[in-house]
Amino acid sequence: MDLTNPFVYGGPVFLALILLELVYSKSRQDDRLYNWKDLLASFSMGAGTVFIAPLIQVVSAIVIFNFVYDLCNPIVDGVRTNLLGYKSFGWAWYVWIICQICDDFSYYWFHRANHEVRFFWAAHIVHHSSDHFNLGTGIRNGWFTIMYKPFFYMWMAAIGFHPAMIIFAIGIEALWQFQLHTVYVPKLGFLEKFLNTHTMHQVHHSQNLQYLDKNHGGYLNIFDKMFGTWKEYDEDIEVKYGVIHPPESHNPLIILTHEYRDIIRDVMKAKNLKEAFMYIFGPPGWSPDGSTMTVRQMQKALAEGRHVTAASH
Repeated sequence: MDLTNPFVYGGPVFLALILLELVYSKSRQDDRLYNWKDLLASFSMGAGTVFIAPLIQVVSAIVIFNFVYDLCNPIVDGVRTNLLGYKSFGWAWYVWIICQICDDFSYYWFHRANHEVRFFWAAHIVHHSSDHFNLGTGIRNGWFTIMYKPFFYMWMAAIGFHPAMIIFAIGIEALWQFQLHTVYVPKLGFLEKFLNTHTMHQVHHSQNLQYLDKNHGGYLNIFDKMFGTWKEYDEDIEVKYGVIHPPESHNPLIILTHEYRDIIRDVMKAKNLKEAFMYIFGPPGWSPDGSTMTVRQMQKALAEGRHVTAASH
């Protein structure tokens, strides 16, 4: 079956929705929602993603996913058969649903790793670098995350999902993620029990200490609830968006690379290989002497009423 990633058609829709939100915010005289330099930086990085994403899709779909799919699901007597002995999954309606849930599981761990492994955070911090939460931020994506993202989904091809189905599911997930970036959608009642909603994503983009590293799900919140990273939006808390240590520049190249520069700086001062390794692959904010703290350390200190030293978030 020949399928196209639905995300390919999202560009014009994204632009139209951003323009609509921009006009609506100005009609409400809400000048805090959009900043022109910030929006231009978001557009610049979004445009780069538009050019890079199709190439990465070809690599992930044709090279990685198809290689793993063919390796783990060889044709035996004319039938695709998984190495574990069962027939590889077909195109039934329920297979699509299961594939989409598996996609969200993969996205959860991919997204969580982006926050908990500094090398991945260096790529993902781009998306969190704006202190404005709007649909423009929804297209403010790092160019390097899509280079390693497919590796979090390989297992789906290995167990028998067709690569085209996986790519389609990833596209649906990306469309849902984009539209979450708005403050104009309130809580959604019953849907809040299982969906990752707009208010939950405001929590995710917050730099408030109690909200850091929460709500990593794609369109579901069940994995956050299962693995202890879910946090409900509290209307009594004033949300401050962005990161604790922003790049302090609207230059796209600085936004894209500033955390890599900081990693190199920290590695250069490492006293041994273990410290160098932790500066690269440990959690953001890790330090050998506690001079800076990880999110978990900060949240624990906050709960105990101790002094908090900011991490790299």
